[in-house]
Amino acid sequence: MAKSSQVRVKRKGQVTIPLELRSKLGLGEGALLEVKEEDGVIVLKPAPRLEGGRVVGEKMHKQVIHELDEFRKDWR
Repeated sequence: MAKSSQVRVKRKGQVTIPLELRSKLGLGEGALLEVKEEDGVIVLKPAPRLEGGRVVGEKMHKQVIHELDEFRKDWR
């Protein structure tokens, strides 16, 4: 069974993923996670990378990346 940790939910719903897990899963600053609920359990998993021209068009891909960059600037 995997080691478990407890984390505290902050005022804005933020939690800190333990360093050991971030390192193991290769989650760096700005990594995107999928969040969903399954049978009363919160599930977080790395989101698949969007590549221009595959899932979305190149123009939309650039727009999404730009919006994420702006969001990160405002978040800091």
